[in-house]
Amino acid sequence: MDAERTVRVERRGDSAPGPHDDLVAHEEPLGIRVQGVDVAVVMRTPGHDLDLVRGFLVTEGLVSRSADIVRVAHCDQTTEEAEDNIVDVVLGPGVALDLDGLRRNLYASSSCGICGKATVDNAMRTAPPLTGRPQWDLGQVVGWPSRLLAHQETFRRTGGLHGVMLVDDQDRTICVREDVGRHNAVDKAVGAALAAGRFPLEGAALVVSGRVSFEVVQKAAFARVGTIAAVSAPTSLAVRTADALGITLCGFVRDGRCNVYAHSSRIRS
Repeated sequence: MDAERTVRVERRGDSAPGPHDDLVAHEEPLGIRVQGVDVAVVMRTPGHDLDLVRGFLVTEGLVSRSADIVRVAHCDQTTEEAEDNIVDVVLGPGVALDLDGLRRNLYASSSCGICGKATVDNAMRTAPPLTGRPQWDLGQVVGWPSRLLAHQETFRRTGGLHGVMLVDDQDRTICVREDVGRHNAVDKAVGAALAAGRFPLEGAALVVSGRVSFEVVQKAAFARVGTIAAVSAPTSLAVRTADALGITLCGFVRDGRCNVYAHSSRIRS
């Protein structure tokens, strides 16, 4: 399935007003089925679905290594309408799984992945604090957004996707992923790193194209990412969570400067 779709649009106040074709970001539901049980539905941009599910398993605290996953694949026994929109997961025999605790009882929308959590306690689960202290030069940090943007091909065509980039402790790009939901983009990037054997992500940094919510910080903690840099602002809960979990949180990373909201010792001016 493509990440974009062509639609008709009526342009007004334009140098060439009237009907035109326009590209928009594609959005479809993805059902995640673990051990034969439906556990979540997320609204996502099709593409890198298996990375998305791998990352979801990590950032929901279900797995901590690639060996915990025996199989992840699109379901081949479904209706034509649901084709490519259900992914089956088989976990290793030693992996404990609390399906009742995991299962979301509300619809997870593309704008807010956390609103579908079954309980507040489930939403506030956090990973152990990070203790590593890799150092970043300010010049490296402020250069990340332009590197991310250079890889956001679908965003350039549609203007409708969030972007996420992972960089390693040598400031090399691990991967870039896009999605209509920023939490999905994070999961896609984490899942890609897991599939490539680049996990856990100790010493890595997560670069996001928009704001930073609590859930982005939570996902970074489960992936063991110690630094988050965002083009826009963090929320108050994101700042509190990053501070508690030992994560360096940078916001408004633009124009050669940034605000460091938590654990500024990782950033050399």
